[in-house]
Amino acid sequence: MPAPEVSSVSPAEAAALFSDLIDAPALVLAVSGGPDSTALMVLAARWRATLKRGPGLTAITVDHGLRPESRREARDVARLAKMLGIAHRTLRWTGKKPKAGLPQAARNARYRLLANAARKVGASHVLTAHTLDDQAETVIIRLMRGSGLTGLAAMQKTSDMPTGGGISLVRPLLDIPKARLIATLRAEDTPFADDPTNRDVQFTRARLRGLMPQLAEEGLDAGRLALLARRLGRAEAALAAMATETADMLSVKSAPGTVAYDRVKYGFMPDEIVLRLLGRAIAAVGNEGPVELAKLETLKVALDTAKNAGKPFRRSLAGAIVTLTGDKSGGKIVVERAPARRMARPKALTKARPGRAKGRKTR
Repeated sequence: MPAPEVSSVSPAEAAALFSDLIDAPALVLAVSGGPDSTALMVLAARWRATLKRGPGLTAITVDHGLRPESRREARDVARLAKMLGIAHRTLRWTGKKPKAGLPQAARNARYRLLANAARKVGASHVLTAHTLDDQAETVIIRLMRGSGLTGLAAMQKTSDMPTGGGISLVRPLLDIPKARLIATLRAEDTPFADDPTNRDVQFTRARLRGLMPQLAEEGLDAGRLALLARRLGRAEAALAAMATETADMLSVKSAPGTVAYDRVKYGFMPDEIVLRLLGRAIAAVGNEGPVELAKLETLKVALDTAKNAGKPFRRSLAGAIVTLTGDKSGGKIVVERAPARRMARPKALTKARPGRAKGRKTR
């Protein structure tokens, strides 16, 4: 049975994808040269060309220096950007590349370079070309890793850049299947690069990509996985709002730079809300960022055990210390910054006198 024909993205659809960004001062487009990001650049240029006034567009290609073809691909992007009337810059990830965790390190470097580029051109948003297929893969990967509700909500259309700095990360193509983007480029005879690492089975995403057709045959296609992410995202937003309200209700006076919750009221809160309160407090006052859910769950079990038994509790996690004060009738749960670790001084080396053996200790 022949595969159904895939439609390209129409000009009206393209306008809708970017309509929320019309008042932005400038936009940075992350364009590697692959089909997804090339389509992002083409669609954004098509949208911008219909406006009398609108944000300036700058395409940024990050050359990670991991493949010999990357320089040529960056030049091809620059050539296409010029044809579309878009400014373009190529940025390179320099320095030693890690042997382990290379995809994550490359991702971190890309976001850092994109954020720096956005600040230089006065852009308030960085646009990436994550698609419906990417969303589905992200859900499965996080499910494999045992993520909680926050992780399974996967990617959002708009979020803060991982590097911070007040720049928004926007994924306008998150509801568009990759096949439609390829159809759009082919309809206009626009060339794009093919990155073989996307099929390299040493990487988790590439292996999952190979399994997706089989899952789709069982009814678990990219659309259903993305629908799950949207529904979980809705629940995540509700719980996040509830946690904020609960924090205001449980918070008690504490020293500057610390967070404290009422011990008695804490005991009446649902587990999910308590985990969020502890996680927020530790991330806020600690120095290691967000806490892994499994570690947070372990901390909560130990804290609850001590609280119910009326025993003292003090434990460190992610650069913060959680302390239980008072007794069952009252007290606080205090989260404060852990003191800096002291480096142990190396022991001085002693030299035996020439010609004499070092004496033994006797009992």
